[in-house]
Amino acid sequence: MLDLLANKWAALAIGAMEDGPQRFGALQRRLQGISPKVLTNTLRRLEDHGFVDRTVYPAVPLHVEYALTPLGRGVAEPLGQVRAWVEEHLDEIGPAASGVSAGSHP
Repeated sequence: MLDLLANKWAALAIGAMEDGPQRFGALQRRLQGISPKVLTNTLRRLEDHGFVDRTVYPAVPLHVEYALTPLGRGVAEPLGQVRAWVEEHLDEIGPAASGVSAGSHP
């Protein structure tokens, strides 16, 4: 479960749905840099584990929305806190901040 929730795109997708249901295209625009294939796989995994509901509306063209379930809303807050912490400490995190190159260890 931690592998799923610690995944960058899963955490960001959950955050993007905190404001309410989102269509696929809206999620893709909010998650700049995610490919359609990765977004599809991420949403399927979140749905399979009970974090996201997928609702299909019978319209032409087909209208599909993704929304957080109660379980998804419950995990959104702690994930949001982690995202906020990372953003606050971004300049202190990783090899660039410590002067260590990516391939070496202190």
